[in-house]
Amino acid sequence: MDYIRAKKGVIMTTSGFTKDAADFVDRIEGKKVVLIDGDQLADLMIEHGLGVVTTKTYELKEVSNDFFDESEG
Repeated sequence: MDYIRAKKGVIMTTSGFTKDAADFVDRIEGKKVVLIDGDQLADLMIEHGLGVVTTKTYELKEVSNDFFDESEG
């Protein structure tokens, strides 16, 4: 980040970050660094449909109160 004078950066991993890594990023002044671990990465991939495929979909139904309303007809 210093080499290209960036003020913001993202570091991603498919595993996790140590507490020391997170503490180090919190101590950096004048720069914003976001750490994305494997769980967050997977959630983002699912949310944005990136690198994932839909294998099943489910249909949810609820009971219609109007169907059982005795005041009609």
